[in-house]
Amino acid sequence: MREFQVVLYGSYGYTGELIAQECKLSNLTVLLAGRNEEKLKQQATKYTFPYQVADVSGHKTLVTVLRRASLLIHCAGPFQYTAHQLVKACLEAGTHYTDISGEFEVFESLTRYSDEAQAKQLVIMPGVGFDVVPSDCLALHLKNRLPSATHLQLAFTMGKGGLSRGTSKTMIEGMGNGSCIRENGKIKSIALGEKIMTVDFDSFRRTTLCIPWGDISTAWRSTGIPNIEVYSGVSSSAIRGAKLSNYLGWLLRSRWVKNYLQKQVDKKPAGPSEQRRNEGRSYLWGKVWNEKGEECTTRLETINGYSLTAKTAVLIAVKILNATIKAGYSTPAEYFGADLILEIETTTRTDVN
Repeated sequence: MREFQVVLYGSYGYTGELIAQECKLSNLTVLLAGRNEEKLKQQATKYTFPYQVADVSGHKTLVTVLRRASLLIHCAGPFQYTAHQLVKACLEAGTHYTDISGEFEVFESLTRYSDEAQAKQLVIMPGVGFDVVPSDCLALHLKNRLPSATHLQLAFTMGKGGLSRGTSKTMIEGMGNGSCIRENGKIKSIALGEKIMTVDFDSFRRTTLCIPWGDISTAWRSTGIPNIEVYSGVSSSAIRGAKLSNYLGWLLRSRWVKNYLQKQVDKKPAGPSEQRRNEGRSYLWGKVWNEKGEECTTRLETINGYSLTAKTAVLIAVKILNATIKAGYSTPAEYFGADLILEIETTTRTDVN
């Protein structure tokens, strides 16, 4: 029996703080962890959770921390720089791994640990937040509606809200790299702004831009559909900027530009206010079709993305802790089924055709 149910790593970030609140509401026993002792100490006082300082570069310390709990919720992105260190430490510590990443490269690369996790009866499940729980569930629901589907399009947009510092920094890391889709089972790079479409989210229509979202990895695993595109609602100025970025990729990829923009992000608020989160909604749309031209469309509406991340991360943690383990690498929908997202209050799913 372990001392704690959950290690919450990167707990003092914007989304980590929301997850800490949700853990408290769910009466989970939690060990806070991260690099900054001062921030950990403040948070520990606020929630009466103990804490332990650990840097991702210190493998032995990470293992010591992780051995104290049954499951990790990893919140310290960009995950391309942190996920592998935490997964390796989890495998050595015998601790289940979850994270709130949305980076498709991370989803792709963590599959390599599946066999080892299976042998040790551990779960590896990246993407337990907004990216990708609702879209992963929507993708599997559509696959279940049309088992012969060969093509999948997903789109999402937000009502109010805004971005956290962590999300903004992850987006900055990806600047200059264009977009990606999955085509005939393989990830393919395309120019940012090459694919644009208008999506009917029911009560409104929105112009959306094809982006390299996590579902080009996770939906492929959950559904087996070989052609996948993901779109995000954007403004006309953002589309112009996206197209312009294709000519400035060399500059946007440079480290000094990224470092400068990261410092500007640090000057901004940590993320959307509680009022904006409570007022905001997330809207998702998905469509599948097969070689015969048969198609199905479904819409999904749920709470603000950051609030959703806190709730789904904790919901999934509780489910893994309290049920028979299906060891190895899994996506949320692959593990829990297409209806997982419907457990979040006020979420609605509507089959259009």
